[in-house]
Amino acid sequence: MQLDNRAQTLLKALVERYIADGQPVGSRALSKISGLDLSPATIRNIMADLEEMGYVASPHTSAGRIPTPRGYRLFVDTLLTVQHLDEQAVAAERMRLPVQQPQKLIANAAQMLSSLSQFAGVVQSPRRESVFQQIEFLRLSEKRILLVIVDPRGDVQNRLLLTDVDYTPGQLTQSANYLNQNYAGLTFDEVRARLTGELRQLRDDMGSLMQAAVEAGSEAMAEGDDMVISGERNLLSVSDLSSNMTSLRQMFEMFEQKTGLMQLLDVSSKAGGVQIFIGGESKLVPMDEMSVVTAPYEVNGRIVGTLGVIGPTRMAYERVIPIVDITAKLLSNALSQP
Repeated sequence: MQLDNRAQTLLKALVERYIADGQPVGSRALSKISGLDLSPATIRNIMADLEEMGYVASPHTSAGRIPTPRGYRLFVDTLLTVQHLDEQAVAAERMRLPVQQPQKLIANAAQMLSSLSQFAGVVQSPRRESVFQQIEFLRLSEKRILLVIVDPRGDVQNRLLLTDVDYTPGQLTQSANYLNQNYAGLTFDEVRARLTGELRQLRDDMGSLMQAAVEAGSEAMAEGDDMVISGERNLLSVSDLSSNMTSLRQMFEMFEQKTGLMQLLDVSSKAGGVQIFIGGESKLVPMDEMSVVTAPYEVNGRIVGTLGVIGPTRMAYERVIPIVDITAKLLSNALSQP
């Protein structure tokens, strides 16, 4: 249902006031801050409509209302006025980024996000392209094979394969030659797709070995993916996130396990631009009281990772959005320098 201008103005005023002080907002307060010439009765009627549509809710302890995840979503998508960041603050933080080591750059970008937002900053390390230049199989013992993967930069990854067949050295050499001659320079995902159609031409046992090599190789290349988190302590001072033991446990489990957070960052890198994941609305965010604002970053025009700010749902989105956007641009520029 489309909201009229009066309802949008009241919802915007309510969300902004609630973000500012964390208290339910009543009709009397809205009549003062909204700038609308409406009677308290009219405001109460509009708020009742907003509640019925799921944009606001009434806590049991107050006559005022608070925004729901749906209300926050409408606010950030259509009602938000993004602020301009303080240039001096950005310039001071920018000085941290021009560093030669990429991993130091990642850590500094996470610190920058945390420092500017006063919440937690997270940066996904650049993903390694799962391209191999050469593969070798070394027979260690019966049904135990060492898979050696060399990437285009010369880095070497080793993986142990446990097989159902005792392959001869000749079979291992034949399989390695087939993969190197036909697939060198491709990603393991590309190899997997092409092998599926070509394995019918190979002996079953040889095909099984190659499939096992592709799966192990893909896992080996992906293990380099990680993330840097800075400013987790900032969230301990946010009452919305640390008010009870259940919330604290959920928050620290998220930082400790990282799996869900990595999945969220992967999803947002495919969307492009700044994305906002609101707790209670997005299944990727583990807590109803938490939101994550993300943006992808690039190296020479290719998206290689995602960064973001983790904070309460009741965050000043108009400030956090440009912080995330500018940090992504600064990191992209720093990493893309020759």
